[in-house]
Amino acid sequence: MLLAAYQQNYRPIADSVGWSSLVAVLPLLVLFVLLGVVRMRAWLASLISTAVAVVIAVAAYGMPTGDALNSGALGAANGFFPIMWIVINAIFVYNLTVATGHFDVLRRSFASVSDDQRVQAIIIAFCFGALMEALAGFGTPVAISSVMLMALGFTPLKAATVTLVANTAPVAFGAIAVPVTTLAGVTGLPLDDLGAMVGRQTPVLSVFVPLALVFIVDRRKGLRQTWLPALVAGVVFGVFQYLSANFWSVQLADIVASLAAALAVVALTRVWRPAETYHEGAAGARDEAPGTAPGASGPAAGGAHEARRRDAPLDVFRAYAPYLVIIVVFVLATRVPAIQGTPPTGVGRSGTGIESVTRIVDWPGLHVTNAAGDAVATTFKLNFLSAAGSLLLIAGLVTMALLGVGPLRALRAYGRTLDQLKYAILTVMLVLGLGFIMNESGQTTTLGLWVAGAGGFFALLSPVLGWLGTAVTGSDTSSNSLFGALQVTAAHQAGLSPTLMAAANSSGGVLGKMISPQNLAIAASAVGMQGKEGIIFRRVVVWSVVFLAFMCVLVYLQSTPVLGWMTV
Repeated sequence: MLLAAYQQNYRPIADSVGWSSLVAVLPLLVLFVLLGVVRMRAWLASLISTAVAVVIAVAAYGMPTGDALNSGALGAANGFFPIMWIVINAIFVYNLTVATGHFDVLRRSFASVSDDQRVQAIIIAFCFGALMEALAGFGTPVAISSVMLMALGFTPLKAATVTLVANTAPVAFGAIAVPVTTLAGVTGLPLDDLGAMVGRQTPVLSVFVPLALVFIVDRRKGLRQTWLPALVAGVVFGVFQYLSANFWSVQLADIVASLAAALAVVALTRVWRPAETYHEGAAGARDEAPGTAPGASGPAAGGAHEARRRDAPLDVFRAYAPYLVIIVVFVLATRVPAIQGTPPTGVGRSGTGIESVTRIVDWPGLHVTNAAGDAVATTFKLNFLSAAGSLLLIAGLVTMALLGVGPLRALRAYGRTLDQLKYAILTVMLVLGLGFIMNESGQTTTLGLWVAGAGGFFALLSPVLGWLGTAVTGSDTSSNSLFGALQVTAAHQAGLSPTLMAAANSSGGVLGKMISPQNLAIAASAVGMQGKEGIIFRRVVVWSVVFLAFMCVLVYLQSTPVLGWMTV
């Protein structure tokens, strides 16, 4: 016997989108106030906000309590797999390099490019972080880059801030362009068109991100003395991201851009040096350091003098080998048709290649329809082999062989990884539960309809929807799933380009990632600041809002004759 489906109502309060929006936004307001003002632990703030979302879903939207809780369970399941499954295995690979001492070799290799921490922030947080985003996404670059900066002498708070702000421009094309691919799927618009349009927005943002990083590290003096490598990294990254997204390959946009930017900065450092070398002293580090990153001996563990130590070429190769293995595994799994195969198209269907073991199942007991009576998808995908986390685990197994790590030692490293991430896992599962409750009950659509009511000025607000979705779910992919179709509908109503508005959702979404509880929890766990996510939030929220305002103006001008030529 089939249970009656819950039908969404987007105007439950006085049949008004405006009044309903004031109620629908409460879970988000509670979340941000608890994080930014009360300074509550992220997992507890997420738990309280999720409870608020359940109350509103039941009391205001008329959703049965069982359906509201079940929606949260579906979100929590998605929070663990595939999102935290990616982060767990990425950190596992990192912990293998720490256990064998090869992470120190990698750190010295990066430090040998420049002993100036402002330049190191560009190379590691922006360039290397973008490569990690391109390959895995979902918090991986934040976790790995922040620990690497800590090992080079950055204070925990500064390391977390730099990596979160850096993790913006590459996000839309992260995890082999999963966000844009998802956007194409939910909107029905061509992938190449959407990728090209995003590739005319985020590259502009990338020019300014490295400049922001050197400002965070050394304020105005950092801008004066290291604006050149920052500008070179941003411009080269933006140019190659644009070229790849528009002319070469949407899926490889970040890989091409990150490698090109890294090579450009390395080449520049061979002929250029800053007027002064900046490196925080141990005293300054102690002022801010509430903890120590896993695997580092202290906040200033990687002082500049250690960069002069010469490592054997074989050791350097083995230090880079895990990341080379990751690249090879992902390229084989995503670019070789015989291995990649085709995923199943629905419940009960079968795929080919590594997708042959993928299963899509209906989430038990959850039946939802939208306001028009059409069924809302409530499925759960178990792509055991093709998931980015599974590919990272395979890369980890290969890394074990390359670094000579035995099974028992690897199991201990995996245990340390789970212990390190336990609160991040809990936070992410709660946040995704919150997002799914808001989405399935109709709260998210209510907020989207309210913003879409701006008419022609919707172009100015369009990125805000993406920003909001990513801030809640921690994923540009999830944000595109939530609001992609709504952006297209609103664009048609306002006489705007559907492709432009859909792309704006993804481009705006990348700026919400740095303030999402998911990423804040990952960053805090990585640098030893568990429970202090609110402190990190206050450091990055201004950058998030400033960059969002910039993106809003850019998209609006692209919808007018002023910058309309960029969309042709």
